[in-house]
Amino acid sequence: MAVRGKQVGKTASGNILRGRFAKGRLPEVEAFTASLPFDRRLFRHDIRGSIAHANMLAKVKLISRAEAAQISKGLRAIEREIEAGEFKFNVADEDIHIAIERRLIELTGNAGRKLHTARSRNDQVALDFRLYLKDEIPTVVALIEALRDSLLEVASAHVDTVMPGYTHMQRAQPVSLAHHLLAYVDMLDRDRERFSQALARTDAMPLGAGALAGTTLQIDREAVAEELGFARIVENSMDAVSDRDFAVDFLSAAALLAVHLSRMSEEIILWTTSEFAFATLPDEFSTGSSMMPQKKNPDLLELIRGKSGRVIGDLVAMLTILKGLPLTYNSDLQEDKERVFDALDTIKPALDVTAKLWPRIKFDVDAMRKAAGGFALATDLAEYLVERGMPFREAHEIIGALVRDTITSGKALEDLSIDDFRRHSPKFDSDVLEMLDPENSIKVRSVMGGPSPGMVRERIKKLQG
Repeated sequence: MAVRGKQVGKTASGNILRGRFAKGRLPEVEAFTASLPFDRRLFRHDIRGSIAHANMLAKVKLISRAEAAQISKGLRAIEREIEAGEFKFNVADEDIHIAIERRLIELTGNAGRKLHTARSRNDQVALDFRLYLKDEIPTVVALIEALRDSLLEVASAHVDTVMPGYTHMQRAQPVSLAHHLLAYVDMLDRDRERFSQALARTDAMPLGAGALAGTTLQIDREAVAEELGFARIVENSMDAVSDRDFAVDFLSAAALLAVHLSRMSEEIILWTTSEFAFATLPDEFSTGSSMMPQKKNPDLLELIRGKSGRVIGDLVAMLTILKGLPLTYNSDLQEDKERVFDALDTIKPALDVTAKLWPRIKFDVDAMRKAAGGFALATDLAEYLVERGMPFREAHEIIGALVRDTITSGKALEDLSIDDFRRHSPKFDSDVLEMLDPENSIKVRSVMGGPSPGMVRERIKKLQG
């Protein structure tokens, strides 16, 4: 397959695109404009797309079957070289597409020179990028499902574990730890749905659009789409090369997922403080202090919380890149891949370690239960009066006064006698004392979507199904 003589020299690094230019670019310009340092991770997708393109060219008789086979064989050899670390990358190649084509010509001569027939780097990079995301999004979805399963595992073990729910970071009403965790499961289900929607919008084949206006050559776009497994073809050639909505869709889903992971991390950080003391971090997910020997720091969770800003920034950067671009292709779009790569490299390990962390957290059930009592039961008392015919606003005022007086006297709700309650309303009876139990509080909250053990078990069963 090697080519003799001057053919290799004609395709040396930096020469493939030199026809229009009398002088070569300055090294500084080559370094600044090159995307090869980061887009080389697209090599498998570039090779897949090129093989499908070559097969199509042979089908419509723009190249011979033998040439298509030679191209395919050469591309597979290049793939093995890159995987083995033997491929010589050169920044003068600009990007992974030229790097592979240059090497293909070295290996196959004129057959390799025919590969770019009816193709531009504009539609080629759009194809590679879509193929890459089509491979990566299912991986992200699988990681989301692993975290979801981890949360369901912990929730199943803590259906009866009572804890306070919060509003404004103040203890509000009793819930169960399981009910709390299922809120994150619902968030992750929405994340999974968003990534699936992003995948569906990515699943359109742009190759054949050329630089922007298609080609005069009679190609078969449907054949390429079928070989590469695309659900449909991008219909407008200008949109095909300039569209990055699919990347925005991915980054939007990734940014919101990162926000959810950040919120989750923040709660674990709070729960494991001495002030909350609801949980203890496992040693293998903690770090120490270089100065304070007693410290067990949640660095992992803090970094997940901090790295969410990167992913949000990736989305904002992508939108900013696109907002002023005229149709069709502009080199600004070279920045799209780094944004997506960065988001992927951030959310995938964050999902993985979070899924492994949850089952290893040790919860202090007694501390959580104690924090769920007291004034967190005030709403239950108001609803007690409502059940006995009192308008809610009147009940709200009475219980508010009862809470105020109890605090003033230095007592807790659990310290009050039936006489103390009746001083605020004659509607209180001895059974009101049963309302001062946080377990009973969540047990009777059996409205759909509520935290009662029965509702939570039913919900877990449905989510596991």
